[in-house]
Amino acid sequence: MKSLLLLSILAALAAAALCYESHESLESYEINPFINRRNANTFISPQQRWRAKAQERIRELNKPQYELNREACDDFKLCERYAMVYGYNAAYDRYFRQRRGAK
Repeated sequence: MKSLLLLSILAALAAAALCYESHESLESYEINPFINRRNANTFISPQQRWRAKAQERIRELNKPQYELNREACDDFKLCERYAMVYGYNAAYDRYFRQRRGAK
């Protein structure tokens, strides 16, 4: 009986020690992980922003044909499912090349 009483006291002390809410654990709630748009835009200068947009346009213009075909196939669910089984080239040929030839 003494051992059971001692065990329950130790369990209560362990629970109290582990569940103690200190003020240090609340410090993380004081800092908001999100910042407003005005402060977010200060990280990148306007020149860097313009350069990034220009590089993105160049990348879009210089994409290889297979990548354009894959993007077209990704936007169409049936084509995407077919591509998972037979590959993107076969899926693009099945769903888009026939339409282009019919026009």
